[in-house]
Amino acid sequence: MNPKWWKESVVYQIYPISFMDSNGDGIGDLQGIISRLDYLQDLGVDVIWVCPIYKSPNHDNGYDISDYCDIMKEFGTMDDFDHLLREMHARGMKLMMDLVLNHTSHEHPWFVESRSSKDNPKRDYYIWRKGKNGGPPNNWESYFSGSVWELDPRTDEYYLHLYSKYQPDLNWENPVVIDKLHEMVEWWLKKGVDGFRFDAIAHIVKTKGYPDADNPNRTPTVRAYGMFSNLEDVHTLLQNLYDNVLYFYDIMTVGETSGLGPEQALDYVGDGRRELNMTFQFEHMFLDAASPGSGKWDVVPWSLLELKKIMSNWQTVLHDRGWNANYLCNHDQPRSVSRFGNDLFYRIPSAKMLATFIHMLEGTPYIYQGEEIGMTNVCFDSIDEYRDVETLNYYEEKRKNGVPEEQIMSAIHHKSRDNARTPMQWDDGHAGGFTTGTPWIKVNSNHMEINAGNAVKDPDSIYNYYKQLIALRKKYKVIVYGSYELLLAEHTEIYAYTRTLEDQRLLVILNFFDTEPEFEWPAGFDPDQLELLISNYPQSKDHDIRSFKLRPYEARVYLQQRV
Repeated sequence: MNPKWWKESVVYQIYPISFMDSNGDGIGDLQGIISRLDYLQDLGVDVIWVCPIYKSPNHDNGYDISDYCDIMKEFGTMDDFDHLLREMHARGMKLMMDLVLNHTSHEHPWFVESRSSKDNPKRDYYIWRKGKNGGPPNNWESYFSGSVWELDPRTDEYYLHLYSKYQPDLNWENPVVIDKLHEMVEWWLKKGVDGFRFDAIAHIVKTKGYPDADNPNRTPTVRAYGMFSNLEDVHTLLQNLYDNVLYFYDIMTVGETSGLGPEQALDYVGDGRRELNMTFQFEHMFLDAASPGSGKWDVVPWSLLELKKIMSNWQTVLHDRGWNANYLCNHDQPRSVSRFGNDLFYRIPSAKMLATFIHMLEGTPYIYQGEEIGMTNVCFDSIDEYRDVETLNYYEEKRKNGVPEEQIMSAIHHKSRDNARTPMQWDDGHAGGFTTGTPWIKVNSNHMEINAGNAVKDPDSIYNYYKQLIALRKKYKVIVYGSYELLLAEHTEIYAYTRTLEDQRLLVILNFFDTEPEFEWPAGFDPDQLELLISNYPQSKDHDIRSFKLRPYEARVYLQQRV
C-alpha cells in the first residue's frame, strides 16, 4: 500500500489570471487567491496547484518565463507570494508550483544573450541550428502549428521552439543549464513550497541530430512527436534532478507527459524509479479526436467503451507499482461537464456523476477551478474574443487553407483552451464577481445562474457534493488504496467498477448518458448488506429487486463490509 500524504490528498488547480482579481485591473492575482482560501478550505482540498506566476511577457499566459525567481507584476510581488504560502500553510493546505523546465520566454536574459551572437557564452543554453536547403533544419511541426524552428536574422540561424516562437527550448545537453535549473528548483523548495507540476517535462530531450520526420519532401511540417517526447535520456535527467535536489524534501511531484501508456508511465513513477510521484496521462483526452494524428480539433463522438479500456488499463497496471493522477479537465482542456456530461439539460447530475467517477478511482484526484460548481464551455461569437495563442494560431492556419469560418469556430467552441480560462464565476454580479473592472477575457454569460455564491448556499449543489466526496475519501482508506476491478466491460452506457482493500469493498455505479439503462446487482453483492455512501439522486430501497433502472447520469457508491 505504501501510504504517502500526496496519495491521500485532493488537489485544486488555480489558473491565477482567471481566479480572482483583488485590485480591479481585470487580471487575477495572488491577493485574489488569498481572499478565497477560506472557500477552498471549506471545500476540503489539501493541495493547491497554482499555474505559473513567474515574471513573464505573457505570450502563453505565464508558460513563457522570463525570470524564474520573480513574480509577474500583474500577479503581485514576492512578498505577496510569501503571504500566500503562509496563509495556505496556516490552513493546513500545501502549495504546488507549476514549473516549466523545457523552455523559457524569448525575453529571458539567458536567451537575450544567446541570440546576441554565435560566440556568446550562453549561445548553447538553447538549441540553434543552421538552415537546410533554404529552409528550416527539419520539418518538425510545433504543438502550436507551423515549424518548430524560427529564423533569427541577427545570426542567420534557427532556434527550436516546440511551442510558440516566444518559447525557445532550453538545451538540456548543456551541463551548465542543468546546474542552473537545479539551483532554481532548490531555491523554491527552500522557500517552503510543497511540490511541483513539471510542465512539458517529457520533451526536454530531443532526438540527436534533429533528423527529418517521415516526409521526403520536407513540406508541409509534420507531427514528429516521437522525435522529442518521452525519450530514454529524459529518465536520466529526472533521476539526476531527484538525487541532487528533490530527494531531500518531502514534496509532491507530477509530470505532464503526453504520448505514453501506463507501462511507459512506470518508467517515470514506478516504485524505486527516483523520478516523479505521478504523471498526467493524455489517452482519455484524445477520445473525441478523429485520430491522435489529426490533432485535437477534429471532433468526433467519444466512446464509453474506449474510456473504460483506457482508465481500467491505467488503474490496473499502476496498482501497487506506481500512482495515478486523475482528472477530466484543466487549463488546457474543455470543461468536463460540457465534454463528457450534458451541460444543457443535465448539468448538475452529470457534473456530480463525473466527480464521483474521478474521486472513486485509485490515484490523486484533481479539481480544476470552477469544476466544483459545474462551469461550462463558452461559445464566443467572434475570434476577436479569444485570447489563447494556440486557438488564434489554429484559426489563422485554417483561414489560410480556406476552411469555412463556421467550421473553424465550431471546432474552437468545442476545444479551445479558453473554454477553461474564462474567469471564475463567484457570484451573479458584475463580471461574475471576478473583478470590479474589465476582465482580461469575457466572463461566461451563464454566471448569473452558475456561480459559487449560489452553490455554497444550496445543500444539493455540485459544490456541496464535492465536499461529500472529499470527506468520504478522507474517511475510507479503500477509496484511496483499494484495488480496481471493472464490471460490465461491454456495457455501452454504464461504467461500474469495484475497489477492494482488506475487508472493505466499494461498488461504484455510473450512468454516463441521459438514458435509463437497467442495472443488475453483480454476483457477490447482497443489497441488504450494502451501505449507500453517496448518490447524486434521492434513493429509495432497491433491496427487494435484483435489478433497477438508473436515472440519467445517475451515480451511486455502495460500501460492503466483508466478514
